[in-house]
This record gives sequence, structure tokens and C-alpha cells, in this order.
Amino acid sequence: MTSTTTEPTAAAPLLDLQALVVSVRRRRRLWGSLALLGLLLGAAVAVLLPPPPTAVTKVLVAHQDDQPNDPGTLIRTDVALLHTTRIADAALKSLDSSESAEDFMEDYAGAGLTNNLLEIKATGATGEEAVARADAVAEAFVADHVRRIKQAAAADASTLLAQRDRLQKELDQVNETIGDGPPEGSPQESANLETLFARRAELSSRISDFSQRAAEARVGTPRLIAGTQIVDAPHTLKHSLPKALATNGGIGLVLGLVLGLVIAAVTSVVGDRPVLRRDIARHLGASVTAELSRSALRPGLLWRRRRRRAARTRLTSSLARTVRGSSEPLALLELGCPRVAGVIALDLARTLAADEPVVVVDALPRQGLAGRRPKPGDPEVVGPERAAALPSDRRRIGVTSVAPGAAWSDLADLAGRAVLVVRAGHGTTAWLHTVARQLADRRVEVAGVVLVDPDPRDRTDGTLWDGPFPVPRVREGRPVRQNGTGSSPAVQAVTDGPRRTERLPMWAARVPDSDQEAR
Repeated sequence: MTSTTTEPTAAAPLLDLQALVVSVRRRRRLWGSLALLGLLLGAAVAVLLPPPPTAVTKVLVAHQDDQPNDPGTLIRTDVALLHTTRIADAALKSLDSSESAEDFMEDYAGAGLTNNLLEIKATGATGEEAVARADAVAEAFVADHVRRIKQAAAADASTLLAQRDRLQKELDQVNETIGDGPPEGSPQESANLETLFARRAELSSRISDFSQRAAEARVGTPRLIAGTQIVDAPHTLKHSLPKALATNGGIGLVLGLVLGLVIAAVTSVVGDRPVLRRDIARHLGASVTAELSRSALRPGLLWRRRRRRAARTRLTSSLARTVRGSSEPLALLELGCPRVAGVIALDLARTLAADEPVVVVDALPRQGLAGRRPKPGDPEVVGPERAAALPSDRRRIGVTSVAPGAAWSDLADLAGRAVLVVRAGHGTTAWLHTVARQLADRRVEVAGVVLVDPDPRDRTDGTLWDGPFPVPRVREGRPVRQNGTGSSPAVQAVTDGPRRTERLPMWAARVPDSDQEAR
């Protein structure tokens, strides 16, 4: 009985941090542009929206309940009292201004520097107006603070004096009861008289104590009043444009950079576009055999030209060896890099033209290679409609696109073997699966993947391994290549020809070998 169960695959991580870092780094234009935009906006705010003229003054505040271990509660209370309509009205009255207290409170602010030092900042249309406002607010606050100290001292003194007067009345009653002297009487009357004498002594002591406390309450008030004063006269703050540019520009730069990194990270996770060669090879079911940077196609400095020319030469030589190893036509299937695929096809055709006649079949969308300016020695470039009329002795190199909207029905007619030219980070995971599935359905063998614009710090392995090479066996007179017993997720599908073998991606189920199970 043939088993149809599939082998379990390892669970993919919820978030690949390596791929996320690479994706964010590849989007450096995005977050770099946002950082630059934030820098420019911050500098523009510093230039176009300068702060109004500001004056500052400092007030030393003495508190009656001040303690060395005070955590700043009293000075925070003073800051809160500074923003009250009573102080605002008093300041406006001294300024002879008709502005409302609510609007005026928005033009000044207070901050506690220490437990007893209050800083007051005020803004105005001019520097003189700002200084006048700061001075008026400080004077109003000092006057209000002194008034509250006097009221508190007067309330304490009046309370103590009221208690003293009540005790004095009670003492007068005791004195009246005692009379001129101790009368002669019974022992009970003598005991009552001794109690009255003790009560009179107690009342006299308490009256003296209340009188002393009332005097002390008034004595401490002048010290608190003298301790509350303006210690720093109001003066305008100097505005430095270079400092404002540096501060606002730095803040805008940091905010823009953070916003850009967040957007890049979110779009990388949501977009699900593989950038590592390991992931691209796994999803396409084919190994990455070569890499090419898009900068290799652009002119540059002299020492860079040699390096880029060497990279293109190595890629062309590798593809030429792949083409010479088979008599079947080869197709370059691009995904996200049509210009690069066209240049690679022309380079490959020029290399092969030294040994045999070569023609390039251009099936790229839009203009493709047809709109280019031909150079001396370039191979012949024809369209797909003329490919069927070409003589059989000419080697054909097709170049077409497998991007969304591609004509999948023409792939099998273009070539039986293909090399995928994929730009890193362009296709989504779902579309890479679609490309691999469509190529497998049309029996197009994938000879490898050329990764365009890879990440220079990518150290992942883009080769799919099947383990040890198996011994080929024969089925119905045709040699068939077996799968290895390694841990690779790829599966090889048997086709009509001996060389029509392909790797399927991770999503493809493993197909059991009925002949092997029958044995």
C-alpha cells in the first residue's frame, strides 16, 4: 500500500531578526530621507518661528514649615499658586493692562530650581515688555506670599490669645471663690480650698504659656517676610540662532530617524519580502549560484570599474559553462530587474558567439532590448514571434519576465532550462512560491538563481543540499535522478527527459516513490 503522508517540516520562527535587520538596512533611503527631512524641518522651525522675547527672574521663598528633608512639595505649591487668577490680576493691575487673567497666565511660567528658589519666565512683544511682565509677576507673588504669612501668623496669634483670655476668665472666677484668705472651717472646706489654690497655679502657668506662644508667632513673621525677596532682577534671555538650529535640527533628526526606522521595520514585516539568499533559495526551490550588484552596470571611478567589470566577467563565465553543458536553449527569467537581465543576456550571448551562432529572444515587457542602441559585434535580437522561424543550428538565449502579469503559457516554448535573475527584496514570499510552482508545472528546469543587489553583509548559505549523491537507477529505460537523504527541503520532480529535473520549494509536498516502496 502506498503511503501518502508528508514529512513534517520545522516550524518557522515568528520573527527572523536577521532578515528584519537586513530589510531595515536595505531601506536606508527611506529612513535616511525621513531623518534628513526632520533635520530640515527642525532648522526651518528655528529660523521661521523664533521664540518670543523672554525675561527671567528668580525669587527666594521662605516657608514657615520648611524642613531640610522636604522633597520639594512646598516649592511645587508655590509654582501652582503662581498660576492663579489672584496673582495674575495683581500683576495686570500693576501693569495697567486690560488683558484677561486667563490669557496672561499663558505668557509666564514658573519652575522650582531648589526647595526655596523659584524661577519665573515671562514673554512679551518686546524685551522691555517681557521684563516688565516678569517683574510684575514676581512682585505680585512676593506680596501674596507675605500677605499669606501675615495672615497665618495673625490667625495663630489670635487663636492663642483667645485661649489665654478664656483661661484668664476662669482664673478670675477661681480668685473670687478663694476670696481674701483661707476661712476657718471644717476639714472638707480646707481640702476644697487647697484644690482651688492648685487650680489657680495651673491656670496662671497656662496663661503665661499662651502669652509667650502668641508673642513668638508674631516674632517669626518678620524673618519669613524678609527672607522672601527677588534675588535676581528681571532680565531678557539672549536668543542664539546657531544654538537653536543645532537643538531643533538635532531633535528633528532623531525624531525623523526613529520614525523612518519604525516605518521600515513595520513595512518589512508586513511586506514579507525575502532578502537573504537563504530565504530566496528556499522559497524558489533553487540554489543561488551567482550574485551581481546593480552598481556593476553603472559607470564609476577607475578602480571601481575594474572591480565591476571583473564581477560581470565572472558571472558571464559561470553562465556560459552552464549553457555549454547542455544543448537545450536557456532562458533568463527576471523578477524585479529587467535591465539587469537584458545586460546579462547580451554579455552571455557575446561570450558564446565566439564558439557558435547565438540569437537572443527578447520577451521582456514594454520595450526590452528592442529599444536599445546596438553596438558593433552585438548578437542578433529577435522577438518571440520570430523565434519559431530561427534555424536549429543557432543557440537561443531567451530573456523574459516572471513578474506579476507574466505570460506563463510562453515559458515552455521559450526554453526548457532557465536561470532566475531575482532582485533581493523585490518579490513577496507568496509570489516566489507562485514562480516556483508555475515553473514546475511547465517542466522548466531551474539551473540556478542569480541574485541581484544582494546585501553585502549577508552571510547566509543560498545552496540547497540533498546530501550524498545517490546511485542513478533506470525506470522504463530512462535514467532518473533520485533524491538524497539529506535535510534539504527541496524535492526533485521527474520529467520526460533525462535532464529535466527541478527543485521544488518548501511548500511542495514530498511525493513518495511508489517503485521504491513496492520494493
